[in-house]
Amino acid sequence: MGSAIDTTTPTTDPTLDEHQEFGADPTAVRESDHYTAEYVGGFVEKWDELIDWKRRYDSEGSFFIDLLKRHDVTSVLDVATGTGFHSVRLVEHGFETVSADGSPEMLAKAFTNGRTYGGHILRVVHADWRWLTRDVHARFDAVICLGNSFTHLFSERDRRKALAEFYAVLKHDGILILDQRNYDAILDTGFSSTHTYYYCGEEVTAEPEHMDEGLARFRYNFPDGSEYHLNMFPLRKDYTRRLLREVGFQRLETFGDFQQTFRAEQPDFLVHVAEKSYSPTQEGAAAYSQAVNVARDYYNSDDADHFYAQVWGGEDIHVGLYDTPDEDIATASRRTVERLAGTVRLGPEARVIDVGAGYGGAARHLARTYGCHVTCLNLSEVENQRNRDMNHEQGLADLIEVVDGSFEDIPCDDNSFDVVWSQDALLHSGDRVRVLQEVARVLAPGGEVVFTDPMAADDADRSGLEPILDRLHLESMGSPGFYRHELGRVGLGSVTFEDHSDQLATHYGRVLEETERRHDEIAEHVSEEYLDKMKVGLRHWVDGGHAGDLTWGIFHARS
Repeated sequence: MGSAIDTTTPTTDPTLDEHQEFGADPTAVRESDHYTAEYVGGFVEKWDELIDWKRRYDSEGSFFIDLLKRHDVTSVLDVATGTGFHSVRLVEHGFETVSADGSPEMLAKAFTNGRTYGGHILRVVHADWRWLTRDVHARFDAVICLGNSFTHLFSERDRRKALAEFYAVLKHDGILILDQRNYDAILDTGFSSTHTYYYCGEEVTAEPEHMDEGLARFRYNFPDGSEYHLNMFPLRKDYTRRLLREVGFQRLETFGDFQQTFRAEQPDFLVHVAEKSYSPTQEGAAAYSQAVNVARDYYNSDDADHFYAQVWGGEDIHVGLYDTPDEDIATASRRTVERLAGTVRLGPEARVIDVGAGYGGAARHLARTYGCHVTCLNLSEVENQRNRDMNHEQGLADLIEVVDGSFEDIPCDDNSFDVVWSQDALLHSGDRVRVLQEVARVLAPGGEVVFTDPMAADDADRSGLEPILDRLHLESMGSPGFYRHELGRVGLGSVTFEDHSDQLATHYGRVLEETERRHDEIAEHVSEEYLDKMKVGLRHWVDGGHAGDLTWGIFHARS
């Protein structure tokens, strides 16, 4: 595997360095290099009590093994070996495994565990992630960094360097699997744990002693009365995903406690799977995230296509602005388009992209009214074909380009558009931070962003959102506060939000009324199962709007 791999047995005396040193103020210790002093011999000797290999094996199942096999992985670098749980499992399943760690105490224990559990001789190397390629010269199909280990890095510079090193030791089509605690949930809603998946020891407690945006100090209590601490950086999920993308990884998926769909606050742990493989011509499902693929499959279905085409008239499939509660849906929906158009500068020279364009009703209105060129980016090939057909029928095909694609990876050059436009589409992304980064990237200097999105109210009752999130297969929704913050962070200013919360319940109520009134007519083209689920879903939207858990309105910002 390369001449730099050290296969000798590390030596350490577990009776030494029993006491952890954090100084007079432990919460002030926020240094990447301090972790080596935290894993003292006594703590390392007890680490397996915390993990409980058998219970961990049962709870984790074959998730990582199956994941590696799906990616045709043969060789693996375990960069956070710890006491060797995953390295031993990998060797048992036939993977060519090299085990690395920054703690010599951990490596010594891992080596011993390898021999104890199956008589395996682990190939170990003592390495600091920030200089990984100095000590590891081989290339691997996969790098795994598990056990919440990446949170030991306190500076962004260290995190970026470590990820770059992981990237460098991967083959051209390799994958990185990196996990972390769900720090978003701990920071935002407080600590709770099912104690089911990662730290499975029944007699051991692992709980936060101090939490702020820059430090997660955890306390570990063992049955013999001993107590140890770890100081870690509380990585937020979207921040980690952003770093992975910026280092160069192409496609990301995030699992919550080994599940693809989950509520943001539910899982104890998150697992990020980052692919290095790059294809400039990658298309279709392979190019999309899980959340986007769920939406794509839904909108490509015959039931969804016929329902939206009939109830909304096949032009504008978004929330309307109603003058009266019983107004025609199509009229109110077109009024929304006109309202958005009135907030931005448009003319024959304007270059507009509508991300999540649906059937292209807004694009045709803009092209016909203002003479501007519009690019419609949309994930549903079925909707896109309807869009193209209507553009030809209405003589607007020369002004409107319809592109199959996802707003998480907009297939356009930097600074390409004067206006980025979107209506009620961003909620379908599992990575809205990424979407806004892409929006800012393709927006020209001085350009404008205008969009609407069904959102959670800033003070929403989380339980009230669950039926809606379950139906959409989403872990979360955006909120006005989220969009204000993230728009500013990607460099967009003069952010305004025109609140029309009352319109959301009105709109979904009108759609429900029309669905029930025209049930027999719609049922000629749409299945009863789909209609039954749609009615239930629409009632949830109406109830959420009336309860104040949902909101909707128009955002505007400038580059």
